Formats: sequence, C-alpha cells, structure tokens
Amino acid sequence: MSQTDFDPIQRALLAWFSANARDLPWRRTRDPYRILVSEIMLQQTPVDRVIPKYHAFLASFPTLEALADAPAAEVIRIWAGLGYNRRAVNLQRAVRAVRESYGGQFPPTAQMLQTLPGIGPYTAGAIACFAFEHDVAFLDTNIRRVLRRALVGPDDMEPRPSDRALLALGAALVPLGQGWAWNQAIMELGALICTAVAPTCRRCPISPDCRAYAARAAADGVSLQAMVGGAITGRALGEIAPRPAKRVAERKEAPYLGSRRWYRGKIIDALREHTSLPLSRLGPLVKPDYSESDTAWLRDVISGLARDGLAVLDGDEVRLP
Repeated sequence: MSQTDFDPIQRALLAWFSANARDLPWRRTRDPYRILVSEIMLQQTPVDRVIPKYHAFLASFPTLEALADAPAAEVIRIWAGLGYNRRAVNLQRAVRAVRESYGGQFPPTAQMLQTLPGIGPYTAGAIACFAFEHDVAFLDTNIRRVLRRALVGPDDMEPRPSDRALLALGAALVPLGQGWAWNQAIMELGALICTAVAPTCRRCPISPDCRAYAARAAADGVSLQAMVGGAITGRALGEIAPRPAKRVAERKEAPYLGSRRWYRGKIIDALREHTSLPLSRLGPLVKPDYSESDTAWLRDVISGLARDGLAVLDGDEVRLP
C-alpha cells in the first residue's frame, strides 16, 4: 500500500477523533509516570472502572518517588477493585527501576522503556507516544483489530496477518508529527466503533477505505460505488458490517469462579483487611468448606503469590509484602 492509499484514512480518522474524542484524564497529561499508571490499569480493565481508581491511586501516590518509596502492601491495598493484582507489584518495580537506573527520569524511547521490568512492547510504545509524542506504532487489541480490518480484510480471512506484518502496516500509517493524536484515534475507533462483536460500520469514518467493509459488501451483493456514493440506506449499511469470524465469536474464557486465580484474589482481599493471618484463619475466609486437608493446597497457592511478590508466608503466618 502507498501513501496515496493511506491519506484518506488518516484525514478521516483524525477529523473524527477531533470531533468525538472522549475526555479521559490520562489524555490531559504528558507526565510519563501518569501515562504508565493509566496504561497498566487499562490492561484487562474497562475504562469506566479505571477512571475512579486512576484518580484514587494518584491521590495516594502522586509522584514516581511516592510510589517507589511506598510499602508494597500499601500499593496492593490501594489497587483493590482493579483485579490482576500482580500489575500493582510490576508497576512499583518499574518506577523503582526508573529511579535506580535513570535517576528518576523516564527514558524517552520505546526501546529503552522496554528495559524496565514488566514493560512490554505495547506499554513502551504507548509511553513513548503519549508522554513524549514520538511517532511510533504499537499494537493493542483495538489497534490490531482496526488495522486488520481496514488494511487486510475480514476477521475470517486466511491466512491471518502476523503481528509483525500488522506492526509494519501500522508504522507506515502513522502521520508524521501526529503520532499522539493518531494512536489515540485508532484506539478510540476500536473501542467505540470497530468493536469485536458488533462493529457499527455505518458510523465509521474510514469505512469507504476499509477492506473488510468492502469485502462484506461484495459478498452481500452491494457495490463499493453504491456504498461510497450513498446510494444505499443507513439500515443497509449496518447490515453489511463485517461480521466477526465464527471462531472469535464462539471463543469462551475459562471459568473464573473457583479457579486458582479466583482464590488468589480472595487471599489478597483477605490480607488487605488484616495485618497478618494464620493459615487456620485465612483458609475459611477464602474457602467456606475449608478443612485441615486443604492446608497443603492453601500453602501452594500462597507460595505462588509469594513468588509474584504479592504475599509473604512466614511459618503459618501470611501477610502482604
């Protein structure tokens, strides 16, 4: 694809974002510490749940130094309600590494940011872009979906493009000097319009140049000329939305209730409420039918938490780190 192919997509998406962007608190700052906090929180947690937790967390730890100096137990307590508690520990490890290795100043490039513990390619790219306004490409679930549909084709097209191929396309698509707005825009489109299950293509600013949209229209007997020229109704436009691949729609998560991850969360929740607990008291708090025969199982779960820096097991006593 050439720049000529990209120009209309870039113009349409940036104009749409300018008119429709949500007012999110992390979009009002270029502080890399605050960007990092938001990006870690947004991993596997919806925006609406993150916003109040983001404000509460920064009220408790307003600076990198405040978080780096805080007891890990306090960080885990403040993280309550967000789930995936290991993220809290990784966040603190990252800011401590910034202080120890970079004198408290975040390194500005994605490559350098990936040297921090717990920081992968996506988070490094997001910080480089949203804090330092670098024109970099990176992939999250929303960006991946938009790029695949717009530049490759429908979800069920085979073979599916690799992340490496999508990243190359994404890098070519970033408008020079507008990386911050572009990456915010493409993520916003994936979150609000080009969703996984029910994309609203008739509202999408780039549908005239979207390959998945054109392929679905052709399969449904609607010409691209009619689509772009507005010769079909809004209802028909909705009917030719690119349907997600069947295997995506039917994919199910493993049961969470009663899983090991669920019990890990219950243990952390109990420890948030107590300075320390003996196994004999902790067990019934996390498992109502707990008996002495479950002690080995409980120790094993706690040992996993200890390896992740989320708990300390001292004899028969358990506490947050």
